[in-house]
Amino acid sequence: MNTIPLPFRLHRAPFLPALSAALLLAASSLPAAPTDDVYLLGPDSLPQEGVPKGKVIGPLTLASEVFPNTTRHYWVYVPAQYDAGKPASLMVFQDGHAFVALDGSYRIPNVCDNLIYRREMPVTIAVFINPGRTPDQKEASASDWGDRINNRPTEYNELDDNYAKMIVNELLPALKKDYHISDRPEDRAIGGASSGAICAFTVAWHRPDQFRKVISTIGSFTNIRGGHAYPDMVRAGERKPIRIFLQDGLNDNRGRRRGGEYDPKWDWHAQNRLMVAALEEKGYDVNYCWGIGTHSNKQGGAMMPEMLRWLWRDYPRPDDPMDDSNRTLFVP
Repeated sequence: MNTIPLPFRLHRAPFLPALSAALLLAASSLPAAPTDDVYLLGPDSLPQEGVPKGKVIGPLTLASEVFPNTTRHYWVYVPAQYDAGKPASLMVFQDGHAFVALDGSYRIPNVCDNLIYRREMPVTIAVFINPGRTPDQKEASASDWGDRINNRPTEYNELDDNYAKMIVNELLPALKKDYHISDRPEDRAIGGASSGAICAFTVAWHRPDQFRKVISTIGSFTNIRGGHAYPDMVRAGERKPIRIFLQDGLNDNRGRRRGGEYDPKWDWHAQNRLMVAALEEKGYDVNYCWGIGTHSNKQGGAMMPEMLRWLWRDYPRPDDPMDDSNRTLFVP
């Protein structure tokens, strides 16, 4: 498979020359391709020979009292290096089916296999959770998902703390019955795409005592249910100990409403830029990258390994020059 190399390490870089050159090269060879199609998965997102494989358990089912009469599927990735005697880090992905799939845009189990093997992220339990549904609604799937089929708009787009309560009070206890998960908020990350991204930020915003790392791809910080208010909320509030990476494309939904009128509150890309400006102004640990894609998962998927390296860049690793036990490939 031909891939566009992603050799960059991102640190508050609004424009990435190496990626830009690669994209221009790909675009020139595929002049008729949509802008999203220039973003291709690299080797870190694909199975690699000799890399220990974690296992994915599920789908499991979680009922909720926070969202009555709803259930949702979720999957649990357990890395090959997991040791029940040691606390593992945790990542939670919304729209779980899209992130756990090994034929999709993100392929998180492959990414975790490769990065944990090379000690570029800690041993991490990853959880992929779908939005809830009532008995008469459909479970989200690769062929049919979004706000129209289940409880996703209420759970993901509201700015209250209900979804955070469900994650902290219902999902985490279920996970802790089977896995040794770190209680340190610095060891916990949460992420998602589109409405799943603003949802992830909302969880960390309300509960930084539980989650302090966020991945946002094509985040819907727009006026679906008041999400456009976040930049002002960030500026007005005290700085919270949240680290966040935001990705979006210049051709994301650009606020053109019915009749052709422009509404900046419905401009996905403009709102992502406003979020970054507010977060930087308040001194948050923030990184971001703007591509040329649409409201698509392609760029976020291609960049995911680098985003995770940045997110976990300072997890504790002994640096004793006389002890090389933590400087070898991580084979269980």
